[in-house]
Amino acid sequence: MIVSLLDTDLYKFTMMQVVWGRHPQAQAEYKFQCRTKDADLRPFATEIRTELDKLAGLRLTLDEAQFLRAIRYIRPEFVDFLEHFTLDPSQIEITTDESTGFELRIRGPWLATILFEVPVLATINEVWSRHHFPLTPEREAEGLRRLEEKLTQLQSASVPVRVMEFGTRRRYSQAWQERIAQRLAPHLIGTSNVHLAQKFGLKPFGTMAHEFLQAGQALAPLLSSQKFMLEEWMQFYRGDLGIALSDVFGFDAFLTDFDRLFAKAYDGCRHDSGDPAAWGEKLLAHYESLGIDARSKTAVFSDGLSIPKAIALAERFEGRIRTIFGIGTDLSNDLGDKALQIVLKLVRLNDQPVVKLSDSPGKAITDDAAYLEYVRAMFASPE
Repeated sequence: MIVSLLDTDLYKFTMMQVVWGRHPQAQAEYKFQCRTKDADLRPFATEIRTELDKLAGLRLTLDEAQFLRAIRYIRPEFVDFLEHFTLDPSQIEITTDESTGFELRIRGPWLATILFEVPVLATINEVWSRHHFPLTPEREAEGLRRLEEKLTQLQSASVPVRVMEFGTRRRYSQAWQERIAQRLAPHLIGTSNVHLAQKFGLKPFGTMAHEFLQAGQALAPLLSSQKFMLEEWMQFYRGDLGIALSDVFGFDAFLTDFDRLFAKAYDGCRHDSGDPAAWGEKLLAHYESLGIDARSKTAVFSDGLSIPKAIALAERFEGRIRTIFGIGTDLSNDLGDKALQIVLKLVRLNDQPVVKLSDSPGKAITDDAAYLEYVRAMFASPE
């Protein structure tokens, strides 16, 4: 199900490179969560375990190493490290019982475990799809019909819609995502999947995920943790990868930290929860308040997007700020059946709890309820 060490999102490597350079001794813990009600993964635990054990056999090939070396912001020494890197599936613990259902946790050095998230989620999705939604001729035809409908919508849009394929974590299967990416390639600005970028000559896209900013809660005082990590990223990449994720403590808390220095240094921000149109308007107002021309900046939208939603947002913000749309499930897992809603998030670093608050109800992530309430109180976040 996972065909390459590069069969993951670019931001896992960009974050991993900072961990390699700055925090190689940090210890991490991740927790799996299924948001789909009544989805029982327990019957498939053994099959999932068998598939995840195969991750130990992945190695960076010579061609893959060369591809990474050609990316300006990937350091040669980091690629040297990756050439000797292997995943250790024994760091993944799966348990099942009647009261807690299916549970999956990952524990170990942050540097050794950071690459697990995407292949673990992709594997669980593919096992689920295999049993619940097998690829019958009818389902395949419906998936292709929906894809062609999306292409027609893109081509008939009144403004440019810059789409990157963003669907590895929640894909129907590896083979289906590859098929979709190949068909979409002429219409994409790139993909988050490094393997597909190499295979189809696409630009790989990705900067940071929630875990990077979350980690700051264990590395700096809570109220300054977001600024600490934004500063660390800026100093490490020196102008590259300048899209900041904006919802770890909620967007209002982010804007408080995103002062004129950050707003000028970063190329833009990424939306991943809450109302996207309201988020975009608030971001534009923030740039205006700082005396910054938002037309020189980028707004990346990546929360549960469909092609029609992306088109509507592109039309709304055309000429006001550059827009990019990271579309995942709607491209890689749209064959007529409801996809699983699953996540795997960092919950502890160096044995200290960390949390993601989000701007959407129900998307807060933690394994320490008391800490979650403490952080909510400190940032006065709605959720």
